[in-house]
Amino acid sequence: MNREQKKREIEQLRSDLEKASSVFVMRFEKVPVSEDWDLRRQVRAAGGQYRVVKNTLAELGARGTASEPLTQALQGPTSIAHTDANPVELAKALSNYAKLNPDFTFRAGLVEGRVISLDEIAELVLLPSKEELTGKILYILGSPARGIAVAAQSVIRGIATALDQAVKENKFQ
Repeated sequence: MNREQKKREIEQLRSDLEKASSVFVMRFEKVPVSEDWDLRRQVRAAGGQYRVVKNTLAELGARGTASEPLTQALQGPTSIAHTDANPVELAKALSNYAKLNPDFTFRAGLVEGRVISLDEIAELVLLPSKEELTGKILYILGSPARGIAVAAQSVIRGIATALDQAVKENKFQ
């Protein structure tokens, strides 16, 4: 890369990191190109972006952003994944890939502007997805309405049964 390309790369990285609400620094080694493309597809599907970066360019790009504390984790081959959407989905996508490739590991993370530890990243991966949480909330919110509907239905059923019994016994004549 010449000086102008490096400058553009730093500015693009800075722009991406300023917009990102969550950033993960990853260590990768021995990742075949075909698997790298698969990882990129998974990260895009999770609403994120992924790039391999030179450590010095990453340090310069992160300078002045909320991601600056993550530069301490920049050693050896490094990649950065970031999102301004759902950090749980991105962490899950990266974690699923890391399970299949032991040379791909988390080094550091930043979620909603706060640096998180590797243990917190592991906990983040275990959280249910946004869709699962929405489903659970809707189920809980619908529960009282279902109870009322079942109670009303049983009252109506009881009245219908009583009327049917009365008709059978000719009580309406």
